[in-house]
Amino acid sequence: MSFSIIGTGKAVPEYVLTNDELSTMVETNDEWISSRTGIKRRHICKDETMTELCVKAANEALEDAGVTASELDLIICATLRGEYITPSQACVIQKEIGASCPAFDVNAACSGFIYAMDVADGFFARNRVDKVLVVALDNLSNIINWKDRATCVLFGDGGGAAVLSKGDGLKYIEINAKGDTDVLKCPRGENTSPFYNHESEHPYLYMNGPEVYKFAVTSMVRGIKKAIKEAGLTQEDIDWVIPHQANIRIIETAVDKLNIPSEKYIRTISEYGNTSGGSCAIALAECAKKHMFKKGDNIVFCAFGSGLTTGSCVITWDKD
Repeated sequence: MSFSIIGTGKAVPEYVLTNDELSTMVETNDEWISSRTGIKRRHICKDETMTELCVKAANEALEDAGVTASELDLIICATLRGEYITPSQACVIQKEIGASCPAFDVNAACSGFIYAMDVADGFFARNRVDKVLVVALDNLSNIINWKDRATCVLFGDGGGAAVLSKGDGLKYIEINAKGDTDVLKCPRGENTSPFYNHESEHPYLYMNGPEVYKFAVTSMVRGIKKAIKEAGLTQEDIDWVIPHQANIRIIETAVDKLNIPSEKYIRTISEYGNTSGGSCAIALAECAKKHMFKKGDNIVFCAFGSGLTTGSCVITWDKD
């Protein structure tokens, strides 16, 4: 026995940055962005803090699960960077929702939601927990170079949360990494030590688009195939695919290479852009709220991101 997902929630900023508005900031246009990425809009933090979004998503998930914060045994936050270097964002969430349990962050970039669930699985396997809150959320707008059209058009802020409870919903999960600091990275920025003799890089997100694309397509197809096989299922048994929302072309290429009908792939990229580890969590919460999942549905998740990290899993939906 491992876990089942018993509650979900999401939170995104109110402010929406459209492609047309972006075209007034950098040399681009709606047709260029839409045709190459599938993105039309993205939500950007303006009046909200990252903590406020995390708490909103967490409280939605707790309410959906019928669980109080005091019942939580563990909080894991998947994020590139919280509002503080220390304490962890998970500890900040714990304070704000009134929980009393261990809390820590996991940084696996866009694979963060799956990484966090894998960590939680270990706690369930050791019978250390009964209820776990996983929050996957990022504030990417504060690490973007808004003069670089190759990256600023891609990313948005926001994420989601899930409450996990003991159960048999998880059928298979795998995470992996291939260390790389050239393809996708965000340097820490200025070092204030008077003894440091190395030049600091600007704290912006740097990305080699073509290399990311090749890695993403290969890892997504391989990850989905392996997860389904190891779960003892066939591609025909899969009811839904929740892929990381990085680029619509990556998703469409996966559709072409797999025997899972296109209509089973969840796509939220046009509204939110790439929200890093929050992408899968947002998609999960949206589908759950719309009652798209039926009890017994098999859902495969797959993500890839900076690290380079990958993650995939199969979960059977057993929530009424």
